[in-house]
Amino acid sequence: MVQAYILIQTEVGKASIVAETIAKLPGVIQAEDVTGPYDVIVRAQAETVDEIGRMVVARVQQVEGITRTLTCPVVHL
Repeated sequence: MVQAYILIQTEVGKASIVAETIAKLPGVIQAEDVTGPYDVIVRAQAETVDEIGRMVVARVQQVEGITRTLTCPVVHL
């Protein structure tokens, strides 16, 4: 299993509803609205990094109110 953090910027006032919507997606472990340069941080998992990429493009980025995403795969050094 591969995990990643997905950092999300949203339209003003949309962070809470974006986090709530993304939390229901398959493969999402946790989604929380936060303060700082990003509005929502998601922890997701899939079998491969490619599957995480497909999930971000096909599901996460389709959520209304998202303006930008940054995917950060978890590595164990």
